Amino acid sequence: MKVATYNVNGVNGRLDVLLRWLTEAEPDVVVLQELKAPDAKFPVREIEKAGYGAVWHGQKSWNGVAMLARGSEPLLTRKGLPGEHEDEQSRYIEAVIDGIVIGGLYLPNGNPYPGPKFDYKLRWFQRLHSYAAELLDLEVPVILAGDYNVMPTDLDVYKPERWKDDALFRTEVREAFRALVGQGWTDAVRALHPDERIYTFWDYFRNAYGRDAGLRLDHILLSNDLADRLVKAEVDKHVRGWEHTSDHAPVWIELAEKPVRKRRK
Repeated sequence: MKVATYNVNGVNGRLDVLLRWLTEAEPDVVVLQELKAPDAKFPVREIEKAGYGAVWHGQKSWNGVAMLARGSEPLLTRKGLPGEHEDEQSRYIEAVIDGIVIGGLYLPNGNPYPGPKFDYKLRWFQRLHSYAAELLDLEVPVILAGDYNVMPTDLDVYKPERWKDDALFRTEVREAFRALVGQGWTDAVRALHPDERIYTFWDYFRNAYGRDAGLRLDHILLSNDLADRLVKAEVDKHVRGWEHTSDHAPVWIELAEKPVRKRRK
């Protein structure tokens, strides 16, 4: 089973890029972020023609998340993260696909720091922390995938000294991510590439992609039973080099049908 996350940075404006990548990569499940489209403008017909069922949680101009399943319809279980009823930002969607609970998320950017946007980011992280613990308590296979807007370590950021006061790299944010993983989740990319400098985002400015001046912002977290089935985790970096592409590249994992790794304690 191939599961991917991709911040598409405008699902309608970059639909040609998304469809091209779906045809090339053939993922079984895709979590999308930054749709930048209300529900009525989600390109469901084009997605279905490409062979995917879809559920989505849109928002005009900003945010928006979706989940695609190849050859089937995702079973929608949740729109929106619990814990703050007045929060109207479309940042979380959840569905069951092939017996796996998959949460797709777009965590707030938080800039500028300090300020209300950063405070909102920390609150959102705490809500995610609380809800993720509930998902683990279900003792079912769970994936939490998306754009977390955090570089967990120095290895995940080009020239980390330049980012120490950015909301993507603040100590509070990295500690929140570590606390989340510490519940019992596996960071799939780091599990298979513990010492490699891997990026998933390159800014449009200053030839960041050409210089490989990137950030690792997009993560796939696995519950223990799925971590035992993890066989591959990669970034389709070349997609970032396509014309009119997103500033993010797709991140994907492959899961075996049966456990192939020793269960983590």
